[in-house]
Amino acid sequence: MIYLDNAATTKMSRHAIDAMIPYMNEIYGNPSSLHSAGQLAKEALEEARARIAKVLGAEPREITFTSGGSEADNQAILSAARTGEKKGKRHIISTAFEHHAVLHTLDKLKKEGFEITLLDVHENGLVTAEQVGEAIRDDTALVTVMFANNEVGTVQPVEEIGRICRERGVLFHTDAVQAAGHLHIDVKKQNIDMLSLSAHKFHGPKGIGVLYAKRGIRLENIIEGGAQERGKRGGTENIPAIMGMARALEEAAAHLDENSAKMTALRDRLIAGLAEIPHAVLNGDREHRLPNNVSFCFEGIEGESLLLLLDDKGIAASSGSACTSGSLDPSHVLLAIGRPHEIAHGSLRLTLSHETTEEEIDKTIAAVKDVVAYLRSISPVWRDLESGKQKFITAA
Repeated sequence: MIYLDNAATTKMSRHAIDAMIPYMNEIYGNPSSLHSAGQLAKEALEEARARIAKVLGAEPREITFTSGGSEADNQAILSAARTGEKKGKRHIISTAFEHHAVLHTLDKLKKEGFEITLLDVHENGLVTAEQVGEAIRDDTALVTVMFANNEVGTVQPVEEIGRICRERGVLFHTDAVQAAGHLHIDVKKQNIDMLSLSAHKFHGPKGIGVLYAKRGIRLENIIEGGAQERGKRGGTENIPAIMGMARALEEAAAHLDENSAKMTALRDRLIAGLAEIPHAVLNGDREHRLPNNVSFCFEGIEGESLLLLLDDKGIAASSGSACTSGSLDPSHVLLAIGRPHEIAHGSLRLTLSHETTEEEIDKTIAAVKDVVAYLRSISPVWRDLESGKQKFITAA
């Protein structure tokens, strides 16, 4: 199997697995317990918190463990909204192509009377700091813009956005689920007030994530229970998963530059190969994108058929976010960057890891070319396009 769906989830690092095992069968106490077994687990918990904070340029007490990126997004946005509401600020700025963990939380707040401004995304999949600055008002409580898009891979100017928010006294949150492990993150230098990440996107375990919140930000509880995580997230901490996440994040950070260089070269090779297919269009900016993300639309085909036939050829891919894979609607991300419905339906997302090889890339290029050609050969829509009954939308 050629696995090219690393944006959905990654294979766990061997080192991350090894880091988890002692906390399943040796140091298995509850970190909230006062006996020595519990205190050993507590020491491990705080050690992991400090290690993760160091990678992010944060302080240990600014790190809250969550079940993943979605929970962290929810808690960050709801916390900022409640803080702003107390000051009469009920306006939030985001973008039209955020992850649904953000968009659905904003929908919830909109029903409560908050005013939501979703910035338009340029065709290259980018928003600008100037757009954010122009949208900020006196009653703006929060700006939430993702670090890197999960479907088209574009990297946003978070440092510049954060600087504008800092100058205007507005909290800035970024969903860094796709960025962590691939891009350098320094929350202080990049002017980030809150940040979300999820371990299974950088070769850690599923079901564990982090919410960074700058010291002084009051977090709103979304899971009530005990006094865990300074009383801001009830439930016994998952020590094995936390230890695996800390190890995976350290490993990704230590090898970030070399892995990024390797994946970028393979990414560009894949883009060049797929661009040879007639009426294919790359989604997202060519340069300002994640080192492992390739997203294309192919006119005249359905993405679902493309994925199934690629799977038959031993290639695991996706059409976009795994969180919406059951939907028949075209991707909201592709629609946000201006792709027509007819084109958005024919999307393909291929996301690499540091273990991807040049041979796998070349096999994938050949397979995609074959499958696209086959699907077009049996498509009445393609026949109409070729005969001139319908006009092509994309360039040849």
